[in-house]
Amino acid sequence: MPVAAVIQLTSGPDVSANLASARTLLEQARREGAVFAALPENFAIMGHKETDKLEVGESFGEGPIQAFLAHTARELRLWILGGTAPIQVPESPGKVAAASLLFDDQGRCVARYDKIHLFDVDIPGREERYRESATIAAGRSPTVVTTPIGRLGMAVCYDVRFPELFRVMQSQGAEVLSLPSAFTAPTGKAHWEILLRARAVENLSFVLAPAQGGHHANGRETHGDSMIVDPWGHVLARVAAPGPGLAIAEIDHTVLQELRGRFPALNHRRFAIGGL
Repeated sequence: MPVAAVIQLTSGPDVSANLASARTLLEQARREGAVFAALPENFAIMGHKETDKLEVGESFGEGPIQAFLAHTARELRLWILGGTAPIQVPESPGKVAAASLLFDDQGRCVARYDKIHLFDVDIPGREERYRESATIAAGRSPTVVTTPIGRLGMAVCYDVRFPELFRVMQSQGAEVLSLPSAFTAPTGKAHWEILLRARAVENLSFVLAPAQGGHHANGRETHGDSMIVDPWGHVLARVAAPGPGLAIAEIDHTVLQELRGRFPALNHRRFAIGGL
């Protein structure tokens, strides 16, 4: 059975330092048998200001962040999901895409998903305000791709609150859902695990959820609790403590197929799946 890893980081404003931390954990994941490893949202940079990511934004297919993913995947013979990287959007000056980039074990970028739902929220009970749309250009299309761990449906963080996206991906054959995230501490405490397990159960799919976790240089606190969830909603592995770490689990497609066969809820839907 293929083994997958989710990697937790506490990224800061120094891209080189963040990539070095990611490399250490990717190497550990490979040593422990993973063939697929997922990094969290904003793995390469969490700047002092939201606009800091614009300064390190890369053209698609070029730049040190993408080179790191390609070289590491090839050297370790490991499929790597680069949680999100800031990728320039020529038609939206002053903004970047929050692009989740998938590299195969030959170092080739085989899939890209741009975060669709942007986090424009005032956190209840706190003086925390987020406006991702000020610096991020929203994506428009779901992405589902074949990988060694199965058909992967790619999403990012705030997307988890919009189940219709996951229904679309499941209708396109998704068996595993990726959700690299940087959940805030209060929303994570309230909803993170509930939402991940709900997306797994309602789509009878595995969920890989690598997250940022801990206190960051910009003063932000992220929830962490990176985890892998099976199609019945069981948490197979998690990074329980704040700070960098990884969790590993087997992706057992026999279990998935047996569940979908014995509990055919996906065949009982009575409403059409709309587009985006």
